[in-house]
Amino acid sequence: MDRGILQVYSQKNNGFLVNCDIGLQWSLPEDRFHHGGLFASVGQMGMEFGVSPNSPNSRDNGNFKLPCMDLYVKYVSAPEGLRIVGVTETIEEEKAKKKKGGIKLKIKVANPSLRRLISGAVAGAVSRTAVAPLETIRTHLMVGSCGHSTTEVFHNIMKTDGWKGLFRGNLVNVIRVAPSKAIELFVYDTMNKNLSPKPGEQPKLPVPASLIAGACAGVSSTLCTYPLELVKTRLTIQRGVYNGILHAFVKILREEGPAELYRGLAASLIGVIPYSATNYFAYDTLRKIYKKVLKQEKIGNIETLLIGSAAGAISSSATFPLEVARKHMQAGALGGRQYKNMLHALSSILEQEGIQGLYRGLGPSCMKLVPAAGISFMCYELCKRILVEDGEDA
Repeated sequence: MDRGILQVYSQKNNGFLVNCDIGLQWSLPEDRFHHGGLFASVGQMGMEFGVSPNSPNSRDNGNFKLPCMDLYVKYVSAPEGLRIVGVTETIEEEKAKKKKGGIKLKIKVANPSLRRLISGAVAGAVSRTAVAPLETIRTHLMVGSCGHSTTEVFHNIMKTDGWKGLFRGNLVNVIRVAPSKAIELFVYDTMNKNLSPKPGEQPKLPVPASLIAGACAGVSSTLCTYPLELVKTRLTIQRGVYNGILHAFVKILREEGPAELYRGLAASLIGVIPYSATNYFAYDTLRKIYKKVLKQEKIGNIETLLIGSAAGAISSSATFPLEVARKHMQAGALGGRQYKNMLHALSSILEQEGIQGLYRGLGPSCMKLVPAAGISFMCYELCKRILVEDGEDA
């Protein structure tokens, strides 16, 4: 039909159809001819013209079987004339699907490791900036330097520093968290893929791969970015002592020595390992449960936000006392309190404040960590879909 022209002529006494590729013609009895507009497919032409393409005895009945029966042709007595069904509709459906999906941003990044690092850095920066005020309130509650309740701390900060006080140290936080989250998510994603068994294989480890990958991810990021965490805590707590990040580094190195930049590292690692392992294990497990229950391979942004938030709530509640001890040790000699190690910090807090002291600030902590975890995972997965290689998703 690509080179031929289909023509239909109607007369009162007879009619014929000529196809220059096929060269078929026949005559119709007058009583079999219908006047008026024609609406016929190849399969319907037997009703109108005495041609039955599917009749086994078509030759015996004087009928002809037309070739190329898979090509579905309609003649409509309308201004649009001849129309090939199946071609135009397919093109229109594809256009409709593209229009329905909207504009999809894709940035080509060939190196898969670079894609993970960039995605992790963006996820860390966005998530921490979004919850910076809650982080400030949580830090003050942990060390008890500005009140003993969320409302009291908030009012004191607003009274002394205003809105800027809620974002004090946020630049340092972003500078610390962006590379930290990039390293953490990169290590987790890489190790989890390498340690996870392929379909049909036996598990490579006696424990879940996401648990080991999460612990290693937390350790790697903490070792690389711990000095920035300590400087951020000092800038938040000791107002007026430091003029900025560089001044804080220089002053700590000059007055307290290089070891001060890693004060509380042991407690931090002991706290980070269970938190990171629990966080990523819960995230991976919840994703698998979601896929299994709903029988969906792809998880949307809102679902990822909720799953990540739930994982953050589980891990934060389980490891919060170690986080309190770490913050107390990082505060150093502030308030005349000195701690030899994590156990000494935990015992001192229990002795002075009781069991509630170990969970002071848990509410604000969950208010900060839960959405931060959800936003972080959502941004990470979204960035991986934006940064692609040769048109394929990362």
